[in-house]
Amino acid sequence: MKIYEQTELDFKDVLVKPKRSFINSRSEVDIIREYKFKWCPRKISGTGIITSNMATVGTFEIAKHMMQNKMFCCLHKHYPVEELIKFITENDCRDYVFLSMGLRDEDYEKIEKILTEYPDKCRNICIDVPNAYVPRVKELVVKMRNKFPDILLMVGNAVTAELVEDLILSGADIVKCGIGSGSACITRRITGVGRPQLSTIFECADTAHGIGGAICSDGGVVYIGDICKAFGAGADFVMMGGFYAGCEEAAGDIIEKTFQTNQIDPETGKPILEIKKFKVFYGMSSEYAQNKHYHGMPKYRASEGRVVEVPLKGSIDKMNQDILGGLRSYMTYIGARRLKDVSKCTTFYRVNTQLNTVFGE
Repeated sequence: MKIYEQTELDFKDVLVKPKRSFINSRSEVDIIREYKFKWCPRKISGTGIITSNMATVGTFEIAKHMMQNKMFCCLHKHYPVEELIKFITENDCRDYVFLSMGLRDEDYEKIEKILTEYPDKCRNICIDVPNAYVPRVKELVVKMRNKFPDILLMVGNAVTAELVEDLILSGADIVKCGIGSGSACITRRITGVGRPQLSTIFECADTAHGIGGAICSDGGVVYIGDICKAFGAGADFVMMGGFYAGCEEAAGDIIEKTFQTNQIDPETGKPILEIKKFKVFYGMSSEYAQNKHYHGMPKYRASEGRVVEVPLKGSIDKMNQDILGGLRSYMTYIGARRLKDVSKCTTFYRVNTQLNTVFGE
């Protein structure tokens, strides 16, 4: 047994120090970055925002909107191969869409078929496993890199430098970092395992960049400012699921609920009722997801995800506009003209409180 005495940090534990800037307008900063990778020979120009491969946000519809802004989408792994082939042949997915796979043989066979038969359509692959510390993950990384040496390969999830280094040296271009930080994840409650997201990024990014790799911060985003903090801490990509789950284009059932307001109808003398709309969003390790996609929860495991009702937020295009606008504003505050320079220009204050919540968050 060992205890690390240093206090670990999350997004809520810090604010960013503003610095002297020679940037006069948000329009002057460049949020499009050219990505180079350790193993994949391609270069990709894009903004490193990426939707997670959760079933309600890792969808074809979401992908179309993300691509319009040079943002990324990681498709969920439950699409039949025929649907994936139809989508990638009808859309330009080469740079901004990732195909997901787990450790199941049928997942590998599906991805192998696409990479072999449609070599020019989509060669971005995400090996998505909640616990990347199991030996089979590294074995699959080696297998994929040897068989398809030109693919862009992302794999996760990890929270420590040792595993990030091992996965990158074994063939991963990007390591997805974060355990238990997602809004629909209860891994920390069920298992006690996890690590605060900001400290995860600090350590994992430093290690990855030292050997030519990249990381994707996965989870923990509550506000747009958290996306900025993730980039500032060294993340190359920032992945979100629940943040996008309430947008109109996300999949998921819409639920209407009636709430009693504090206002009184002058004609009836009764409280005025208000109808609000929500979308169902669920963690991929939840019992709900296991029943929906895998024919039931295996007896040897427990549910590590929750089902939540997310308030309907409006269009994804408006959300992306707000995200990119917030990122541009952040860059002007710290004097970073290019997205790639953000981590060099960021200094964090450790704080006890980051928001004034008198009128809500």
